[in-house]
Amino acid sequence: MENRTEVTHFILLGLTKDPGLQLPLFVTFLLIYTITLAGNLGMILLIVLDSRLHSPMYFFLGNLSLVDLCYSSAAIPTVMGGLLPGDEVISYGACAAQMFFITGFVTVENYLLSSMAYDRYAAVCKPLHYTTTMTASVCACLIIGSYVSGLLIASFYIGDTFSLTFCKSNVIHHFFCDIPAVMVLSCSDRHMNELVLLPVCAFNVVFALIVISISYIFIFTTIGKMRSGAGHQKAISTCASHFTAVSIFYGTTIFMYLQPLSSHSMDSDKIASVFYTMVIPMLNPVVYSLRNKEVMNAFSKIVLVAK
Repeated sequence: MENRTEVTHFILLGLTKDPGLQLPLFVTFLLIYTITLAGNLGMILLIVLDSRLHSPMYFFLGNLSLVDLCYSSAAIPTVMGGLLPGDEVISYGACAAQMFFITGFVTVENYLLSSMAYDRYAAVCKPLHYTTTMTASVCACLIIGSYVSGLLIASFYIGDTFSLTFCKSNVIHHFFCDIPAVMVLSCSDRHMNELVLLPVCAFNVVFALIVISISYIFIFTTIGKMRSGAGHQKAISTCASHFTAVSIFYGTTIFMYLQPLSSHSMDSDKIASVFYTMVIPMLNPVVYSLRNKEVMNAFSKIVLVAK
């Protein structure tokens, strides 16, 4: 029998061990997290308080802000803690919980973005039937389906990852408990786990991208047929924010997960992870507010009332 010691905790290497970079990075991430909290909470409050924003588009946007807030909160405090001396250890259970919440909420965002693409398709391509297409029950089903999918997929990921045995190194070459970074530490055969994990992850991303792509094919076709310059401009501005968010989110997600674990570079993965755990949650409310007159008008109204 081989003598093995089961891993009870992990050590996160973090982004850098350079003392000259740790303080500037800590301040930078603190600023990013502050903007993320203020932006997403502000977006949620605007949508709740202003009756003009009580529409399907903003219903999805409010949930997107909530999801961004949740998964950034699961990651950024750990990253900031790793930049402080002597705060690198994370327990086995805490690692599993962090992985669950991050993968779960990222999956929810994946399906929310596809639902928002369908909403934009209905608004641009079938404006006369929009209110009957995007009813409250349809929106609720899409939202609930996104959260249930996130819960189920996250549970599957956790089960697949932590069914492995960890008895060798417990040093995670990452700043949080990401699936590829944790799986490479296993001392058991992970080949079958990887074979199961990649198709499930690919299905989630590809299915959402198919819905988004088909929606935008119809949207661009409809925009191309518009004769009115004002209508053309309005349709483009309606979809520009969502298209920008989709491009950033799926660019980093595909780079991170749709490749075999053997081809992963931990340094490049860290850079990509910074984008989808920190930058995207910070940018989404900025992108949706700066390019949206209704949001800006609602914000101005709230400011005037406060004064």
